[in-house]
Amino acid sequence: MQPKTAIMKEQNFKNHARYVAGYHFVSSALLLAILIGSIINLVHSTEGNCYSASLITALTVVVILIWFYSRTFALKAQDRAIRAEENFRHFLATGKPLDARLTVQQIVALRFAGDDEFVALVKRAADENLSNPDIKKAIQHWRADNDRV
Repeated sequence: MQPKTAIMKEQNFKNHARYVAGYHFVSSALLLAILIGSIINLVHSTEGNCYSASLITALTVVVILIWFYSRTFALKAQDRAIRAEENFRHFLATGKPLDARLTVQQIVALRFAGDDEFVALVKRAADENLSNPDIKKAIQHWRADNDRV
């Protein structure tokens, strides 16, 4: 029996961004509410509970930093993998590594370019110093990246 596969809409510039509701919306809203509540608790604390109120606020700040950096570090690791993959893809197509003028963000945007336009778009991105959105808008044949989280 074959596993069921979800039917995915074709990726393009307008729909390629991915949001995970639990992470991007629920957890961020809850963390903001907890931070506000802990600050209010600290401001209204008495001499008897000032220490515990300040610890709650400090712990909230630490959890927010962990929440932020865990996402940042994961994206950085994915960017490094994408850079290596796209460098290899370019090497296979041209026999040369990617242009050193390209930034990581440009390379990350170039991953969406189809094989038929990839090499020309790499050259154009380097020569014209195209921004990440400009590169994505220039892509005619979108190559989906359904693995990035």
